[in-house]
Amino acid sequence: MTSILKENSFDCRVSSVLNKEVKSYGKQFMFDESEETCWNSDSGIPQWILINLQSECELSTIEIQFQGGFVGKNCRLEARLDATSLKHIQDFYPEDTNKVQRFTLDNPVRASGFKLIFDKSTDFFGRIIIYKLALYS
Repeated sequence: MTSILKENSFDCRVSSVLNKEVKSYGKQFMFDESEETCWNSDSGIPQWILINLQSECELSTIEIQFQGGFVGKNCRLEARLDATSLKHIQDFYPEDTNKVQRFTLDNPVRASGFKLIFDKSTDFFGRIIIYKLALYS
């Protein structure tokens, strides 16, 4: 497996950051490979992560490490197959655990952007906490 995000330039946006404290809980911490930092969303649902790539890449596997108790539920992946819209690709169902979870797509998809949407959370207030996010071809 090859890491899409290590091999390509990308831009990331998220639905929210806890109390707007980007320096403490910002999106950059999903990609820093530190076990001590994380992205922490604010409350409310849905929460989402949008990754725009500089060039098209094929995605076959997603790895996510949540904090137990703040795990996304009823999740789905969307992909930017053209310049104007995102298309639903596949649903995935994380477990409420701290372990790194791997989700392999039924069919790899080639796109210039990917959006992970968390329609619910195991947290009563709808918060999501992610320590690691990786995309692989």
